[in-house]
Amino acid sequence: MTNLILAAIAALIVGIVIGVLVGRSGQGSTLRQRRAEQQIEELRNEYTRYQAQVNEHFMESAHLLRRFNDTYRDVNQHMARGANRLCNDEDWLLELEKENAKARLEGAASKDDAEPPRDYAPKSDPQEKGTLAEDFGLAEKQQKA
Repeated sequence: MTNLILAAIAALIVGIVIGVLVGRSGQGSTLRQRRAEQQIEELRNEYTRYQAQVNEHFMESAHLLRRFNDTYRDVNQHMARGANRLCNDEDWLLELEKENAKARLEGAASKDDAEPPRDYAPKSDPQEKGTLAEDFGLAEKQQKA
């Protein structure tokens, strides 16, 4: 009977040791899984903070642009009121309108007359063959041969 009790105690100890070893090996994978979940959560939080910063940046940019436009409008109105109040000479206003119209016409004409840039040098003689001609340089090669 004593041998049976000793065998049972030994089996219990071996079972506990095996149980602890198996339990620890299983905890390693769950520990790695917890770490991965923690990293994912940290990345989500960082992404959310980044989105909030981007939204805040564009909200502030829109506010600043609105203030800039309001200030520009105020300066423009101030200049117009000053011109109306200080420059009531009809001849001067007519001359100014003529100059503005002339500048607009010249601007439109210069845009229409503009040529796009060339990727080649223009030929001095229209009869001269260009480097893209099919027979360019063939006469020289035939004379050498």
